[in-house]
Amino acid sequence: MQLGIFAKTFPGTDPAAVLRAVAAAGYAGTQFNMACCGLPALPDAVEPPVLAAVGAAARDSGVALSALSATYNMIHPDPAVRQDGLARLGVLVEAARALGIPLVTLCTGTRDAEDQWRHHPDNARPEAWADLTREMERALALAEAAGVDLGVEPEQANVVTSAADGRRLIAEMGSRRLKLVIDPANLFERASRAEARRIVAEAVDLAGDAIAMAHAKDRDAAGGFVTAGTGVVDFPDFIARLRAVGFDGPVVTHGLTAAEAPGVAAFLRGEVAR
Repeated sequence: MQLGIFAKTFPGTDPAAVLRAVAAAGYAGTQFNMACCGLPALPDAVEPPVLAAVGAAARDSGVALSALSATYNMIHPDPAVRQDGLARLGVLVEAARALGIPLVTLCTGTRDAEDQWRHHPDNARPEAWADLTREMERALALAEAAGVDLGVEPEQANVVTSAADGRRLIAEMGSRRLKLVIDPANLFERASRAEARRIVAEAVDLAGDAIAMAHAKDRDAAGGFVTAGTGVVDFPDFIARLRAVGFDGPVVTHGLTAAEAPGVAAFLRGEVAR
């Protein structure tokens, strides 16, 4: 497994400086965000000089570009907002193709019109799932044309809340380009260490060979997000479960400060080396 971190953990809009910081903190890979180039996270264009700068930064730093963030609200209640997000996704899918980035990450969305990470009760309605499948068909057409994979992450606030939802979506889409991103801290809201271990183990076992990337974030007993290794997630068990289903891809941490990054890298390196 390869240790990675969200590139936007580190400040700045110069990709060379950002990726040097990633490497210096002890990470071999990154989930890149166009904000690290001074662009919006969902830009309407990525010019060739920007692509060249990102590619050069990756080569010079030795940091692998494991994934590219392209999250937009795929079930936003306004179809015009969804259409704009899809167009911007197309820009990032083409950027991933140009840079050789294998995975573009998505947000399956919420009916909340203001915040794509906030739960809405209508997420559970059949109409929300139908909107997701229509939007995902369009997104997969872009990905298949570019030869890159799309990764969806089960999130409690989104329409895909579990590995079972993710597997259902993959089955309905019928595309080898659709994969899962498993973040143990997003599979529950509040749980004891034993409960969290059971929930995460069941999700990893179910997701199995559909896992393209793992995220490394944690929750405390009150349900707040904390850095990996400081909450209720059993990371030794999580890593062992990933290995047991044949996963050997990137393990990418986020939700931490730049100052915390070296310590988390050391913790995760120890767990992966077990």
